[in-house]
Amino acid sequence: MIDKHHAVAYHGQSKDDIEAEHLKSTKELAYRHEYLGEATGTGGNVFDNVIVRTITDEEIKMMDKFYYGNDFGFTVDPASWGKSYIHNNKLWIIDEIYETRLSNRQLAEKMKLKGIGREPVICDSAEPKSIEDLRELGIVALGAKKGPDSVAFGMKYLQSLDEIIIDPKRTPNAMKEFVGYEYDMNKDGQFISRYPDKNNHFIDQERYALERFIQQKRSKIDYAK
Repeated sequence: MIDKHHAVAYHGQSKDDIEAEHLKSTKELAYRHEYLGEATGTGGNVFDNVIVRTITDEEIKMMDKFYYGNDFGFTVDPASWGKSYIHNNKLWIIDEIYETRLSNRQLAEKMKLKGIGREPVICDSAEPKSIEDLRELGIVALGAKKGPDSVAFGMKYLQSLDEIIIDPKRTPNAMKEFVGYEYDMNKDGQFISRYPDKNNHFIDQERYALERFIQQKRSKIDYAK
């Protein structure tokens, strides 16, 4: 996807760029897996439907409806907001906010700068005070509907999509999470069918953003039983 020659870090690089260059020079397989979206033989990837490529402005102009999610964070965990489009069982991830130490006011302002007006943003319902803060700041923040096995079903829904298309320049953190997310391991170092609750903040917001589609699919399955 990009040249394999070692790139020398230079003054003015961001912290993420420097970390990427260090990983590339010390652990190329890990670099190719995490930053380039390549399958490198770990066998534990949760998402084998990720396509890492440029999403053009022309593509976005043809998209008619976007979906928004948000997973709150602060000191250690980043606040993770995303903008997505879904059509014909394919998901395009268009934009992101992914930062630590954002107050709810700062988060709301960043959402507005991304063009959020009266569109609903589906948020983690475990944070009712933060949802109320966003509402008072002019964001149509709604709590995600949760229930038994909602995490597992949401993950399986994302896995069932034909493609999850991610632009590494538009949404680098979404790419890192979706590409790098692996199943849990047991004490013997073997992968097991359990989703770890770490390095998944953007993935969580994606489940919230797409909850209407997830619930529709779950209703069809429940009805068929």
